[in-house]
Amino acid sequence: MRQSIIDGASDTATQLAQQALANGVDPIEAVNQGFAAGITFAGDQFGCGQMFLPDLLASAEAIKAAINILEPEMLKRGSQREALGKIILGTARGDIHDIGKNLVATILSASGFQIFDLGTSVTPEQFVAKAKEVDADIVGISALLTTTMAGQKAVIEALDRNGLRPRVKAIIGGAAVTQKWAAEIGADGYSRNAIGALELAKNLMSKVMNKGTA
Repeated sequence: MRQSIIDGASDTATQLAQQALANGVDPIEAVNQGFAAGITFAGDQFGCGQMFLPDLLASAEAIKAAINILEPEMLKRGSQREALGKIILGTARGDIHDIGKNLVATILSASGFQIFDLGTSVTPEQFVAKAKEVDADIVGISALLTTTMAGQKAVIEALDRNGLRPRVKAIIGGAAVTQKWAAEIGADGYSRNAIGALELAKNLMSKVMNKGTA
């Protein structure tokens, strides 16, 4: 599974996803342990100059092909559980790259979170309005480019101005993002990939629940 994504082999990834379902493999595990590992590796290779953009895009198409097969069953399993929390996702203003965000949305939704995906190039005002509308627990802002990272800071500042924090947690991610940047802008957490984002969201919600029952 991992190699099919690294190779950008959409047909192979599709076949492996179909085989996984036919063999009773948990689709979330298929993504976490197989396909997502491939796109993470591809992203790392691209980041250090060992993979070129056309190859990265081929890897992205391959994982989308696999997820298209697995997603219905993943979402079905997610909908059978009580929501773990409400999460708003979107890319920072000016950023139209959504491959990573979409993968995070799929993993979180399949794992039991209620997801409100605002799409790409989302303004701070849009994040705030949606957070108020749905009484969100977490806001996740993605930025692939260094030129759009400032948009993550702007969203966190807008949440602060509107009195939504610290109740509403702000998490960030994306190829350009680092833990240092997260600390600098006051984010509640950072993850470099979809699996890490899931663990981060669970940990934040656990702290919220523990505080609420203390």
